[in-house]
Amino acid sequence: MFSGLNSFIKYILPKRLFYRALIIVAAPTIILQIIITIVFYDSIWIKANKNITRSLVAQLKTIEEVYETTKIDMWFLHQIKMLCSQKYDVPLLELKENGFSDFQIARSTQISVDKVRSMRIKKKILPSYKLVDTCSAEFKAKTPYCYSTYDHENEIKPIEGKKVIILGGGPNRIGQGIEFDYCCVQAVFGLRELGYKTIMVNCNPETVSTDFDLVDRLYFEPVTFEDVMSIIDFENPDGVLVQFGGQTPLKISNQLSNAGAPIKGTSPINIDVAEDREKFGKILNKLNISCPTYGTGKSLEEVVSVADRIGYPVLARPSYVLGGRAMEIVYSQDQLIDYISRSADVTSGHPILIDQFLENAFEFDVDALCDGEEVHIGAIMQHIEEAGIHSGDSACVLPPYQIKSETIIEIEKITALLAIELNVVGLINIQFAYKDDNLFVLEVNPRASRTVPFVSKSTNVPLARIASQLAVGKKLKEYDLTRWDTISHIAIKEAVLPFNKFPAESIFLSPEMKSTGEVMGISDTFGLSFYKATLSAGIELPGEGEIFISVIDEDKFKIISIARGFKELGFKIIATEGTSKELKKNGIPTNTVYKVGEGRPNIVDRIKNNKINLVVNTCLLYTSPSPRDGLLSRMPSSA
Repeated sequence: MFSGLNSFIKYILPKRLFYRALIIVAAPTIILQIIITIVFYDSIWIKANKNITRSLVAQLKTIEEVYETTKIDMWFLHQIKMLCSQKYDVPLLELKENGFSDFQIARSTQISVDKVRSMRIKKKILPSYKLVDTCSAEFKAKTPYCYSTYDHENEIKPIEGKKVIILGGGPNRIGQGIEFDYCCVQAVFGLRELGYKTIMVNCNPETVSTDFDLVDRLYFEPVTFEDVMSIIDFENPDGVLVQFGGQTPLKISNQLSNAGAPIKGTSPINIDVAEDREKFGKILNKLNISCPTYGTGKSLEEVVSVADRIGYPVLARPSYVLGGRAMEIVYSQDQLIDYISRSADVTSGHPILIDQFLENAFEFDVDALCDGEEVHIGAIMQHIEEAGIHSGDSACVLPPYQIKSETIIEIEKITALLAIELNVVGLINIQFAYKDDNLFVLEVNPRASRTVPFVSKSTNVPLARIASQLAVGKKLKEYDLTRWDTISHIAIKEAVLPFNKFPAESIFLSPEMKSTGEVMGISDTFGLSFYKATLSAGIELPGEGEIFISVIDEDKFKIISIARGFKELGFKIIATEGTSKELKKNGIPTNTVYKVGEGRPNIVDRIKNNKINLVVNTCLLYTSPSPRDGLLSRMPSSA
């Protein structure tokens, strides 16, 4: 019987057993099983799918049934079963040899993680590091991979000379993508220029940062406190960089610092200030900088009270989320209660954040460098989508396409004030909203952002490379950096959305990130740059044919000039009844088509019959808890 699978998936997945197994199997199997390990090891995925997991386990009785459902190799399933039956009243060394982490042992024995770690170190129960020969013994590997196990012999010695450890981003997932891998690689290049040897800690085989010839040493280990701190204790580096791998290394930065790790760049204390809503709010008040009204709640009553005080609409989200997961724009108390029941954990220690939502606002992104004394603005970008769409899903333009010059000056001023106040050493990203001539700070991230590669390529300034050098002591005055707004071209970043691969997913964008990549287009004009970016994202824009338009009442005035432009380009326009009447009144010839449920043939029929070449559609997000109830909800996502 295999009743322990759920507990295994949720709590006690020991990684090192898998790593030892991976060494002895064929290369294709290595890749497959690493992917399986990463998927199951990721706590975010586990939490999001815990109900599915429980349901699956309740139905499965034997290892054979688990195999038929999951197709996980039987060898691994038998090993998992053995681990699930592990007793904890055995020597600590035996538990570590079987791959159990300090956290797993602490949870099962009901003592603190710190106490387990102290006991382990006192008894000299420390990991040893082995080599994975990347050259299959054909010739000596110059940069072999390293992995940890609780064996008695190290196959490596600490690297000699000046050295810095760089923490990678771990498994790629929405909100934590390849953009951060770019930043880690650039940090390696920057440190090499200064004579440092570089050590990468990452567990993702699908990244450049884990290429065998990039760094002086690669530890193929999870980016967790226990694993990273063990490597730091072994290598005794001159510094550790946490700001290039996204949110994953930032989550453990305080633990690392408290344990004595030499964190370089922005200190974990100041990183925490920027991430803590209450602490950061005090800084904004001190500097007289505006932000949307906000509040937090740990119970249903508190959350509802905060939202009533702020006034609807509000932006609701759980704390400590990645990629805007479970974020939603809420327009009423009923919708807020429904949101909490569907998406939020309101137990103690997991508050829900409530922000005033600024409708019809422009959003701007800023990437900048700071050495603690001076600030260099990398770029100011304007989102094409309005505020409320996750920045990772928004197309953005560099330089901004619709902004007053005095607003640009104000954005630069606020960026400099916040970077100096937070004592940033390295990169900082700030998101702004602009509405009715008022500028609001939405979010500050004292780390590399997903827009750094785009900005660096657009301006030809290697921001991440310079940031790594600032972190180890260089100053901005040592660089000859030009202003970001001196570029003569227009660059546009566009998100790559996976709707073709997930046809049942809603095509409407929201505060919750959905994109799985990004591309860019560069030219001398806005239109051509956007066209190039769209083509790169896999969307071929039509040059002729029939365009369907259906917009909500508040967008009917805005659509007139757009529809007229399409007509002048030779497109035929069809629209739903309300939009059609508005366009006809403004002298734009338009044919009317039925909505779904009004008659046949309707607009979905025309799309399925390949009669429509382009769709322009807006919907009311507040008519239901989800925009999935919109006009196009039953259309194929590729329409």
